[in-house]
Amino acid sequence: MEKLKNIPQITDAEWLVMKVLWEESPLGSCDIIKKLNGTTDWKPKTIKTLLSRLVAKKALSYDIARRGYSYYPLVSEDECAKEESKSFLGRVFNGSLNLFVKNFIENEELSIEEIEELKKLLEHK
Repeated sequence: MEKLKNIPQITDAEWLVMKVLWEESPLGSCDIIKKLNGTTDWKPKTIKTLLSRLVAKKALSYDIARRGYSYYPLVSEDECAKEESKSFLGRVFNGSLNLFVKNFIENEELSIEEIEELKKLLEHK
C-alpha cells in the first residue's frame, strides 16, 4: 500500500475535532469547544489535549491571536479520508479492494439506485 505523503494518522476522537475545523476555520479553542458541546461529553481540557496532539502530528497549525490560539487544518478532509481508507484496507482486508467490495456487497442491503450508482462508478473507472 502506497502511503500518501505526510498525511497523519488521526484517531476517531481527533476526527471530530478536525471535522469542526474543516467546516470552519480558523477557530479558537473556545469556539471549537462550543461546537463540540452536545456532540461529545468531553471536558475543555480533553479538547485542548486533542488540539495539541493534532498540532504535534502536523494535522493542524495555529496563529497566535489577541484572544489566544487560532487553529486551522494543514491537511484536507479528502486527503485524510484517502489515507484512512488505505489504512483500513491494509489492516482489515490485506490491502485487497476486491475482497472489501465483495464483503460489502454480500453483507449490505443495497437499493437498486445504489447498485446502479456502483455500476456507473465501475464503468467509468
